[in-house]
Amino acid sequence: MTPRKIIIDTDPGQDDALAILLALGSPELEVLGITCVAGNVPLPLTIRNARLVCELAGRRDMKIFAGCERPMVRDLVTAEIVHGETGLDGPDWDEPSMPVQDIHAVDWLVEVLMAADDGEITLCPVGPITNVAMAMVREPRIIPRIGQIVTMGGGYFVGGNTTPAAEFNVYVDPHAAAVMYRSGVPIVTMPLDVTHKALMSPEWIESVRTLGSDVGRKAAAMMSFYGRYDMKRYGERGGPLHDPATIAYLLEPGLYGGKDVFVEVETHSEITMGMTVVDYWHRLEREPNCHWISEVDSDGFYKLIRGRLMNLPAKS
Repeated sequence: MTPRKIIIDTDPGQDDALAILLALGSPELEVLGITCVAGNVPLPLTIRNARLVCELAGRRDMKIFAGCERPMVRDLVTAEIVHGETGLDGPDWDEPSMPVQDIHAVDWLVEVLMAADDGEITLCPVGPITNVAMAMVREPRIIPRIGQIVTMGGGYFVGGNTTPAAEFNVYVDPHAAAVMYRSGVPIVTMPLDVTHKALMSPEWIESVRTLGSDVGRKAAAMMSFYGRYDMKRYGERGGPLHDPATIAYLLEPGLYGGKDVFVEVETHSEITMGMTVVDYWHRLEREPNCHWISEVDSDGFYKLIRGRLMNLPAKS
């Protein structure tokens, strides 16, 4: 079976790190490159963190690109309160040594998509959508060439996690998210509605820690640190693990259930800025522009992640 070609656009972030590790541990996927954007932490740290994760996975050959350092219109909002000052707090890390590519992430996205066959590449944005939207604006001819976008962001039934109305990735750059949803590309969205139905348990984190590899130990340390904030905020035994849902959907779509809906992003009102307005009941009678995921087999999701982490080298 020919591996599916994907590009991960990311702002690592511990959950972004798990998404990258899940992809790199899955032979069904060919990661063409990782494009970094400012989000959970500023751009220099998201670049550093992507390099750290690839080195942990033994993939120093992976192409990593530096992208946009701020949103399209608004000032940058970051989330150190969740991810720590480095964005990957939890483990002890050495400084990465693998290179960053010379070309800007937006330029590379345009270049690689223009050179690809129509529908050949799937984009997986798991941070603010700035890089993807800027590439679409710069060269609209890439839009019909994108096979699918599978993204993590937004919320409808559970509201937001940054404001009452907005999830973090969309709130940071709502104008970019609006460009994506208006693009016409087939989109699958993994919102808070589904990620909050798959919570990490202490037992699962411990099972990752005991894999006997650097990947397992560092992944468990990241998840222990990352989960503490949501456990305190929501009063649960574990926190949600957002971004790996995008990769899990590509690997085992049967784990998920959803509905075709029309989505628009609020970009004007400050009180609801970044809200994903989901016409779940087709009140507007608009053509759906998104497959909105709302159900998940939580046990299957966590079994998949642990199993794929076992594919990664014991020593990087």
